[in-house]
Amino acid sequence: MLAFVFPGQGSQQAGMGKDLYERYDFVREIFNQADQVLGFPLTELIFNGPEEELQKTANAQPAILTVSVAMYELLKRNGIQPDAAAGHSLGEYSALVAAGALRFGDAVRLVRLRGQYMQEAVPLGQGGMVAVLGLAAADIQAGCRLAAEAGTVETANFNCPGQVVVAGETAALKRAMEIFKEMGARRCIPLQVSAPFHSSLMLPAARKLQPELEQVEIKDPEIPVVANINAGYVRTAGEVREALLKQISGAVLWEQSIQRLIADSYNLFVEVGPGQVLAGLIKKISKEATLVNLQGEIEGEEIVARFKEAR
Repeated sequence: MLAFVFPGQGSQQAGMGKDLYERYDFVREIFNQADQVLGFPLTELIFNGPEEELQKTANAQPAILTVSVAMYELLKRNGIQPDAAAGHSLGEYSALVAAGALRFGDAVRLVRLRGQYMQEAVPLGQGGMVAVLGLAAADIQAGCRLAAEAGTVETANFNCPGQVVVAGETAALKRAMEIFKEMGARRCIPLQVSAPFHSSLMLPAARKLQPELEQVEIKDPEIPVVANINAGYVRTAGEVREALLKQISGAVLWEQSIQRLIADSYNLFVEVGPGQVLAGLIKKISKEATLVNLQGEIEGEEIVARFKEAR
């Protein structure tokens, strides 16, 4: 069975989606809708940057969502529909649009606010994230507990075996990196992000977004969607709302989400959105998974041919 996976922040780059925009009227409509909903020319920023503006959380999130939904719509119009979906962090919103649970206009507005609130939760320079390579997840969690004497530091993303991201206050992150290296970590890589996402430090952002989530119309997903927060399926509008609220300050269980899909016979994956980050992670999670890479494939006929070949 086929699962679509949608990328999160970090996959953005200036110029993404431009070839689709120039070729398809329906893609232009999606980009134009994003501009109208947000009240500023997001399309111009996506295509021309500057990169430092596109990297900002409040811009990157709606930008990636817009490109991902445009790519999804191209697949849909060529008769390729997923049996299930999942998204990494921000990508969960894209997955829910694909599943018919969220309207695109509502999703793009929500992720713009989500990005703003997440950035505002912790002042610049006071928190961040670090990727830890080569340590077991249990050891990283133990290391975080030891480093907690220096401040808040928590596991934030379980990306794949041997790659866990931690988030926290700057001093606690520094102490945690020392501990991880003592424990035998291969590398500790500070990430180019502006805040400690998916940690308890994001609770103020969750509180701000809650009334927005309560007011927006959410429908029961038309296909199973795996939630970041527990690697379980959300099947009702109420479960979707709760999962989106909790994932702001909760860890992204990506490895566990892909394992869940594979255990349930979803073995063909396509990354729908800019970049190839998730495809790389899935390869490390399971040798059983088949991946369809759509990068550079913008003609409908080419895409259909790729899927027939993979199946």
